Amino acid sequence: MCRWLAYQGTATYLDELIYVPEHSLINQSLEARKGATRINADGFGLGWYTQRDIPGQFHEVMPAWSDDNLRSLTHHIRSHRFMAHVRSSTGTSVSRSNCHPFVVDNWMFMHNGQIDEFEKLRFQLERLLPESLYHYRKGTTDSELIFLLMMKNGLSSNVNNAIIETIKDIENAKSEREVALPFKASICLSDGEQFWVVRYSSDQEPPTVFIKAEGENVSVASEPLEKSKEWKLLKPQTITHIHGLSLTTTQIRLDM
Repeated sequence: MCRWLAYQGTATYLDELIYVPEHSLINQSLEARKGATRINADGFGLGWYTQRDIPGQFHEVMPAWSDDNLRSLTHHIRSHRFMAHVRSSTGTSVSRSNCHPFVVDNWMFMHNGQIDEFEKLRFQLERLLPESLYHYRKGTTDSELIFLLMMKNGLSSNVNNAIIETIKDIENAKSEREVALPFKASICLSDGEQFWVVRYSSDQEPPTVFIKAEGENVSVASEPLEKSKEWKLLKPQTITHIHGLSLTTTQIRLDM
């Protein structure tokens, strides 16, 4: 599975988190410690906010550790809010359109995990998308589809509800197609002003997400970037809303 990180706070150069720390995202792409796969070499992506309405993005299919363009860009791009992702494919092709984070208007989304037996569910889930959203479907991943389903479920008006309704859509499809293996997800999304971070799994054992708050700077990552007691593991089956210095946790209850 993949590794990712997100940051908000004082504007900083991206390489300060992506390259510099002892267990940076680049190091995690070579040797993840808490993921299902050790190597994450199936492409990478960046997304960052500036004063523009739409975030910038850069995707590439090379392993993150070997790309000189990534090293140069992160050394020169400075942002108060950004996301970065290194990919380990769960079956779909290695292509730029399948690299995270995914962007629609002011929204960014990235995901670690999978909808198991996705090919059994893909047609049924894609049919839930209205035509107005389907044209945003550029790749073939379950991750991008999860993002678009959240948009279909009202992401712009009620984020927590959109997340929960999307999980219900997936769990209902699994039940109808008799897929017993769990849907696993660690998700980060932003509208440019705040983050929502999800830890969810059908079997109550979602992928790890850690958070570190230092003053007005907040980092969230699949794995701690360095040895520090300040990194705290987020609780499973929760949505964590990060807005400025405020953190609010909502328990995910499906009531199905």
